[in-house]
Amino acid sequence: MNLIDVTQNFKSDDDCLAYLEGMRWPDGIRCPTCGCDQISKITRKNIITRGPNKGQPSKNKRTRVYQCLEPTCKAQFSATNGTIFNDSHLPLTKWFMALAIIVDAKKSISAKQLQQHLGIGSYRTAWYMAHRIRKSMVDSDPMPMTGVVEIDETYIGGTAIRRFKAKPRAPKEMVLAMRERGTKDKAGRVRFFHVPNGKRVTLQPIIDAHVDPWAKRIITDNSSVYDFAINEHHKKNHRKVNHATEWVVPGSKIHTNTVESSFSLLKRGLIGSFHRVSIKHLHRYLTEFEYRFNARKAADRFNMTLTNMLGATPMPYVDLTAGE
Repeated sequence: MNLIDVTQNFKSDDDCLAYLEGMRWPDGIRCPTCGCDQISKITRKNIITRGPNKGQPSKNKRTRVYQCLEPTCKAQFSATNGTIFNDSHLPLTKWFMALAIIVDAKKSISAKQLQQHLGIGSYRTAWYMAHRIRKSMVDSDPMPMTGVVEIDETYIGGTAIRRFKAKPRAPKEMVLAMRERGTKDKAGRVRFFHVPNGKRVTLQPIIDAHVDPWAKRIITDNSSVYDFAINEHHKKNHRKVNHATEWVVPGSKIHTNTVESSFSLLKRGLIGSFHRVSIKHLHRYLTEFEYRFNARKAADRFNMTLTNMLGATPMPYVDLTAGE
């Protein structure tokens, strides 16, 4: 579902809520607190009918609100309760448009652009919304990579020394990537990891956890750390390419060009769309680029991500802005 489909099919919050209800409760609406299916609908009016503000729009914007009839529960809820949309005052129509833009923007889109394109009141609100969407993109239980797996690292951030002014460089942050080469039957996947350093004790647990023990081959550059970070089981299938002299081992398919192309797309997005990102939130941006790349062949990325948003736990603003 692209942006045009979203604007045509979801013209009001009521349309959005009806769609979310169908996705969340395909067998009928149930109380999210106790699971009871005995509920009643609470009728809300969008226009104030009495008092000094009579005739003005009501602050109660959610029209589809329900109450559980279980005597011990009696909770009031809507389709957005306990989801990424929880406690959001933005219209759901803008949420749906933002989602359609983000999941299809190959190099992503900045919060400032979202604010301007969707008419969101403040930059902070747009930034918070974008990070909540990114939270729904986290793969909490990824499948280990199989087949031919390329592993490489790159560095994000930092500034160069000014000419004629010797100043210490700002530290760069290391990003480790693994990319599974695609086959005729399966599209390749990529995983990004923000790591503190390139030492064996840091890299080995990540490689062990995310590369299948029966992977056909692991390919890296000539960095000596991989001689120690790759366990004994994988060593017999480990191949290296020396970038000081060549990019591809002659007469073979031993190279890291596939994973390096993922770095190219990542950096073009970080530099071209965001210009600069906070190191504190770098892992969230890595998740977004990883998710969008891995879902590139999905038939409907919009609905797939929307389902994740309904299943993810809320992310209060205080949690997003809290310290490390």
